[in-house]
Amino acid sequence: MGVLTYETEYASVIPPARLYNALVLDADNLIPKIAPQAVKTVEILEGDGGVGTIKKVSFGEGSEYSYVKHKVEGIDKDNFDYSYSLIEGDAISDKIEKISYEIKLVASGSGSIIKNTSHYHTKGDVEIKEEHVKVGKDKAHGLFKLIENYLVANPDAYN
Repeated sequence: MGVLTYETEYASVIPPARLYNALVLDADNLIPKIAPQAVKTVEILEGDGGVGTIKKVSFGEGSEYSYVKHKVEGIDKDNFDYSYSLIEGDAISDKIEKISYEIKLVASGSGSIIKNTSHYHTKGDVEIKEEHVKVGKDKAHGLFKLIENYLVANPDAYN
């Protein structure tokens, strides 16, 4: 098994605590509400939302995939850290065992920097093409921008 790691950073005008509340703590409710074409539902299959919880994310009608399962690996509300892994679903190719994500929000002026590290755990010595990773990064960035725009338009939400 190989592990390929990619890092990305995004700037946001939203402070870390507020962004964390929306992006992490209430994402299961918020994303289907503001982006039903991307995510139709999020269902907890095991656990209480904390570490070890397994969630099934069903994608919207316009998606090329139907679902993925996430496993929550870590939540640190005080330091605005969150980690999870995609462990199953048709969005994971047969060449990938799992994809693990680590998200950290840090204060930057009156906003935040979102640091995202992705670890692709491949089966054998499989090579992951940069285009495949870029598609995932672009979709994640688009979803983040939807959340950020929602928070800008709704200044009292998630305070």
